[in-house]
Amino acid sequence: MAAASSSDSDSGRAESSEASSKWLDAHYDPMANIHTFSACLQLADLHGDGEYKLVVGDLGPGGQQPRLKVLKGPTVLSESPLPALPAAAATFLMEQHEPRTPALALASGPCVYVYKNLRPYFKFSLPQLPPNPLEQDLWNQAKEDRIDPLTLKEMLEGIRGKAEVPLSVQSLRFLQLELSEMEAFVNQHKSKSIRRQTVITTMTTLKKNLADEDAVSCLVLGTENKELLVLDPEAFTVLAKMSLPSVPVFLEVSGQFDVEFRLAAACRNGNIYMLRRDSKRPKYCIELSAQPVGLVRVHKVLVVGSNQDSLHGFTHKGKRLWTVQMPAAILTMNLLEQRSRGLQAVMAGLANGEVRIYRDKALLSIVRTPDAVTSLCFGRYGREDHTLIMTTRGGGLIIKILKRTAVFVEGGGEAGPPPAQAMKLNMPRKTRLYVDQTLREREAGTAMHRTFQADLYLLRLRAARAYAQALESSLSPVSATAREPLKLHAVVQGLGPTFKLTLHLQNTSTARPILGLLVCFLYNEGLYALPRAFFKVPLLVPGLNYPLETFVESLSDKGISDIIKVLVLREGQSTPLLSAHINMPVSEGLAAA
Repeated sequence: MAAASSSDSDSGRAESSEASSKWLDAHYDPMANIHTFSACLQLADLHGDGEYKLVVGDLGPGGQQPRLKVLKGPTVLSESPLPALPAAAATFLMEQHEPRTPALALASGPCVYVYKNLRPYFKFSLPQLPPNPLEQDLWNQAKEDRIDPLTLKEMLEGIRGKAEVPLSVQSLRFLQLELSEMEAFVNQHKSKSIRRQTVITTMTTLKKNLADEDAVSCLVLGTENKELLVLDPEAFTVLAKMSLPSVPVFLEVSGQFDVEFRLAAACRNGNIYMLRRDSKRPKYCIELSAQPVGLVRVHKVLVVGSNQDSLHGFTHKGKRLWTVQMPAAILTMNLLEQRSRGLQAVMAGLANGEVRIYRDKALLSIVRTPDAVTSLCFGRYGREDHTLIMTTRGGGLIIKILKRTAVFVEGGGEAGPPPAQAMKLNMPRKTRLYVDQTLREREAGTAMHRTFQADLYLLRLRAARAYAQALESSLSPVSATAREPLKLHAVVQGLGPTFKLTLHLQNTSTARPILGLLVCFLYNEGLYALPRAFFKVPLLVPGLNYPLETFVESLSDKGISDIIKVLVLREGQSTPLLSAHINMPVSEGLAAA
């Protein structure tokens, strides 16, 4: 009886949770064998019959055997092999002629493969890059047998380490060979011309001259050689070329190419660059504190996911609007758009098996999945307008349908401000003192404002003088010299008499490691004892936080505390690069004794 009642209560709870959910479980196949990411998922009416299908650029298990898959419902409609791993997929209209059937573009390696009615239509290849002239001269000498393979390898290695123009694939393959294989490789390839080809890293679409949903669109490509290309939708010629300081990995565009457009590119150097029409180089730059893992434009706000498990909202001019911390790492992001209700939100797939939906920083809903989600897509699938498609880390496929009666309300998830925050406070009545103070401020408002401004300017002056003095004496936790970009943060833990002192040292440069640093402690030996007064710092890789731990023993039994000064120096130099003052707490154990 007890077991039966318990099972009945469990089933009742499951039914009530399912009834309260906003989603209908349409399909789940853990063995679907789909391995992809959000950029390679597209929903499109490929045949113009009103039946929307799912296009998947599949990487294959382990990144082997990439394929183009088209799904109708839960079944695979067609499947074809790809010559290289897919980078992105997009659907767009090439022309205004009837029937208005969209074309499918799939970026793979250095090419964009365009399909119409799921048949190959056009292949666009990126223009070849000019080869390194020194590399070309070396291969010409090898062609004329004026240089042996061993000397050729030594010269190519010297070029690779110093030249700004990268080597071609042919030279890179030659440098990986053993000595016994070099001569045969040179004899086979010395008569071939040097070709240096870049590859596509990301792709999106941009409306040509109209903002309508069924308007003609251009393809926007991001390449490995730090360029953005805008292609003509009919002739597939390059309409515009823009340069970036780093390799783009995520793109978001708005506007029309012939009128005015804005383009946001998240790059591998951790920055987001903003470009506008007729700008060959970025106009604005958003510097992130971590690498971006996703970029979604929600109305006029750019939502960026970082590998520090957080979502950030920015304006197009780089102003940070809000930040939301996630409970786990962000694996993928995409846009949720419900046109019938005018809703746009961002979906974030987390490593803990959750898909969180946010409008700005307000949590709207949480979808829990059996496995971590690696790609997301929302839109019309089949004949259902609001379908959520997810693929999991193990290759599974999950399809959910949004209920027609579902309404997203802020705070619908588990996180958010408590309800007590919206309650009005019981404010006391105005006293006589308050009224007199108000009259005084009305009468002497100008004099009070002038006094306040004078005190404020004096405070700013003193703060600037103290900051300048700290920079001159290196009494700052952040290094002021560009040669040694360092950041120091100290944390004291414990109640005493033994404290744990942790120094967090970080190299804030973008690409250069730092070696040969020392950490030195200056303290009152009558009050404290440390195992080591100084020690060497390991190699500091850019961007990583290095915790350096030591212990401090309090020797005083009178409850006296002092300051311990931490200095970071370069070996062979006496001037510190940066320093920090640590206010040690009073030892609770000794004070009680």
